[in-house]
Amino acid sequence: MIYKNNIYTVLGVMSGTSLDGVDFALCTFEKNETWKFKIKKCNTINYNKTWRNTLQNLHKENKETIAKVNIEYGKYLAGLINTFLDKDRVDFISSHGHTIFHAPNNNYTLQIGDGNIISQKTQLTTINDFRSLDVSLGGQGAPLVPIGDLHLFQDYKYCINLGGFANISIKENNSITAFDICPVNIVMNLLSKKLGKEYDENGCFAKNGILVPKLLEKLNALAFYQQKPPKSLGREWVENFINPIILTYKSEDVLNTLCEHIAMQISKHLTDKKVLFTGGGVYNKYLMNRIKHYSNAQIIIPSKKIIDYKEALIFAFLGVLRSINKVNCLRSVTGATRDNCGGIIHNPLS
Repeated sequence: MIYKNNIYTVLGVMSGTSLDGVDFALCTFEKNETWKFKIKKCNTINYNKTWRNTLQNLHKENKETIAKVNIEYGKYLAGLINTFLDKDRVDFISSHGHTIFHAPNNNYTLQIGDGNIISQKTQLTTINDFRSLDVSLGGQGAPLVPIGDLHLFQDYKYCINLGGFANISIKENNSITAFDICPVNIVMNLLSKKLGKEYDENGCFAKNGILVPKLLEKLNALAFYQQKPPKSLGREWVENFINPIILTYKSEDVLNTLCEHIAMQISKHLTDKKVLFTGGGVYNKYLMNRIKHYSNAQIIIPSKKIIDYKEALIFAFLGVLRSINKVNCLRSVTGATRDNCGGIIHNPLS
């Protein structure tokens, strides 16, 4: 791929585990001494009930059904991309897809949204499947955002994203480590739905709940929290270890206790340096207040664009690094046998 004046124009496409919808970020990147970026246009398209239910339950289906949905989801994304871009030009699309399975300890991860279908339907080069190579090299295949934290958000020692899961990047001496901390919206949204809402707006349900000390103790005692990085979390872990111990309590009380648990787990990793918080969980005022209660760090909340689209931005950046064959996945983060350059490039047929 050849780019004009070392400037890359890329569409980042991201769907997270909390199933809010598909995030689109049309970005430009320029490399001089350091990388600079701009988010030129962004939007989130919420899933309708059919797609939300399909994606939420696809892991229970057989291989044939998953393969079929992979193609249909690729077509769906391509349609959304064509509408979003309209007359905007991009060098390529960089698509995370939607995670159905993430079991790196079993050497397996799957993000659906067929890259070849997207490429043919949009007539644009498309890069996807960023995790598989790292998993094949013995890594966790996650988190992938830290390479962007390292190059694009250099002013912060800590970067934390509160999405389906909380993950953290920690920068020291020009190196970076990163890992998943604990579940956030993947569990909180599930409980909110039981109370008739898609999510706990401002943490109102949690604020009205009562802390359950025994539940908090059980959550904090989970073996994952004693493991050293590299480590990552997925839906499978939540279903096996979180759901069995929370679903017998009143939902408001669980939400209150979860906020305490999340705040305690996050604060263990922070000192008094600056920490950049992004992701949908930032809008949960009650949760953010509990994090502030436990931490002395200087908490920075950026612009709404960065809060909502940082992950889509960074997946666009991962695509840039893949397109120029530069490392986009770090062994210090994932535990792979080597740094690597993940992503499969699909070119449209002429």
